Amino acid sequence: MTQITSARHAAQALQRLFPGIALALIVAMAAQFLSDHYGAPVMLMAILLGIAFNFLSDHDRTGPGIAVAARVFLRAGVALLGLRVSLDMVRDIGWGFVLVMVGCVAAVILLSVLMARLMGRDRAFGFLTGGSVAICGASAAMAIGSILPQRENSERDLAFTVISVTAFSTVAMILYPIVAGALGLDDHQTGLFLGGTIHDVAQVVGAGYSVNEETGDIATVVKLIRVTLLAPTVLIGALVLRRHHPTVGKRPPLMPGFVVAFLVLATLNSLHLVPQAVTDPASTLSRSLLVTAVAAVGMKTSLGRLVDVGGAAFAMLTAQTLALACLVLVPLLLGLV
Repeated sequence: MTQITSARHAAQALQRLFPGIALALIVAMAAQFLSDHYGAPVMLMAILLGIAFNFLSDHDRTGPGIAVAARVFLRAGVALLGLRVSLDMVRDIGWGFVLVMVGCVAAVILLSVLMARLMGRDRAFGFLTGGSVAICGASAAMAIGSILPQRENSERDLAFTVISVTAFSTVAMILYPIVAGALGLDDHQTGLFLGGTIHDVAQVVGAGYSVNEETGDIATVVKLIRVTLLAPTVLIGALVLRRHHPTVGKRPPLMPGFVVAFLVLATLNSLHLVPQAVTDPASTLSRSLLVTAVAAVGMKTSLGRLVDVGGAAFAMLTAQTLALACLVLVPLLLGLV
C-alpha cells in the first residue's frame, strides 16, 4: 500500500511539473536550432528566448516546472561538468587567481557594507547585496538572507536583491563577452573574467560557452571556486551577526550539494577513474541540461519588476557589480595572473 501511495504521489508531482519542464525543453530546442542553423550562441539564444516567455513563470500550470528546470537541471548540469574538468585545469587557472578571487569577494562585501551606511541603508542590506554580487547571485542572497535578523523590509530587500542580481547577470552574460573581446583578452583570460565577475552560475555558463568550449570550462571552474566561498562567508557572517543578534535563525547548509557533487566527479576524473565511454555521454547530457536550465532562468527573469525598487539601492548594486568587474580586470590586464 505504501508503494502504491508513493507511486501515486510521484505521478501527481510529475503531472504538476511536466508542462513547465516541457516548455523549458521546447525553448532550449529552439535555441539549439538557431545555433545549429544560423551560428547563434546557443546559451545566449536560450536566455533571450526564455525572457520572451517570462509571463509563463507565474502561471499555475507552468510555473512549478519552470522553477524546477531552472534550479534542478542547472545543478545537475553543473555537477556533471565535474567530469569535464580536472586538477590540471585548476592548475592552469593558477592559485594566484584563486587568491585574487578571495580578495575580490572580501573587498566587495566590505565595500558594500560601507556603501550601505553612506546611502542610508543598514549593514545587513550591504552584506546581503554585497554577498550576492561577490559570490553567486540569487543563491547567495537566499543563503545570506536566511541568517539575517528579521527587519521591517527583510522580504522586500531579499526580493529586490534576487531580482536585481538575476537581471544584472542576464545583462552581463550578453555584454561581458563583448567587453572581453574589446579589451583583447584571450580565451583563457576571458574565462577567468566571466567566471570571476558574473553573479549567477547559469549566466556564467551561458556567457562562457557562448564564446567557446575552453572559455566555458574555465569560467565554470572559476565560478564554482566563488561558490565555495559562500560557506565561509555565511559562517563568518552568522557568527558576527549572532554576537549582536542572538535570535538569528539557523544557518543554511554550508556547502551546496551540487558543488560537492561537482568536486567529487572532478576528483574522480582527475584520478582517471571514469572511462571515456561515460564522460562523453555525460558531457552531452550536461550540455542539454544547462541549455534547458538557462532557458528556464530566462523565463523566470522579470526585468519589469525592477521599476518597483528604489533608485539608490539599484545604483548601489550597479556600483558593486562594476567594482567587482574592475577588481578582476585589473590583474588580468596587468598580466599579474
